[in-house]
Amino acid sequence: MQWIYDTLKTKTVGIAGCGGLGSNCAMALARVGIGRLIIADFDIISKDNLNRQYFFNDQIGKLKVYALKENLLRVNPDVKVNALDIRLCSNDIIEIFNDCDVIVEAFDLAKMKQMIIETVLTFMPEKYIVSGIGLAGWGENNMLKTINMDKLIVCGDGEIEISETLPPLAPRVGIVANMQANQVLEILLGKMPYKRSE
Repeated sequence: MQWIYDTLKTKTVGIAGCGGLGSNCAMALARVGIGRLIIADFDIISKDNLNRQYFFNDQIGKLKVYALKENLLRVNPDVKVNALDIRLCSNDIIEIFNDCDVIVEAFDLAKMKQMIIETVLTFMPEKYIVSGIGLAGWGENNMLKTINMDKLIVCGDGEIEISETLPPLAPRVGIVANMQANQVLEILLGKMPYKRSE
């Protein structure tokens, strides 16, 4: 329906981190016609990123944030992408994501996840933040869920941490990234109207 696209093209989403969660979430949002994305990361693409991140072999060695912008614009040339090569701290988050309708947390490290969640909830209490926690390994689809805690929404299993024996792999990372994108749409568009079959 046209109102969906008309609404989404007026919205801005911030994505903190351009790895497995951030790159796949950003791509899903670009595909549905989000108006503007503010993406931030400082890392460089390596070969071992390609098993789960939305990059290509010929982009190895490039900064993730600029390569992701390039990929997003190839899919949707109408999306406005502000790409920032920066290691985010609390003050940066407040300044960079101030105009966003929703913020997506897509960091690898638990301490960085905690930092952005605490920053947004404390200093930007009117903003929604959608986090991804618990996405390592494979299988166990039924463990993946969404937990709504007012302005904080957590996608994933909330338990399984990344380790040598449980690495982040494309299927589970992609599912959680798309759960995050789906939650962003629910925040921006409201609950999906449908009737259950009797």
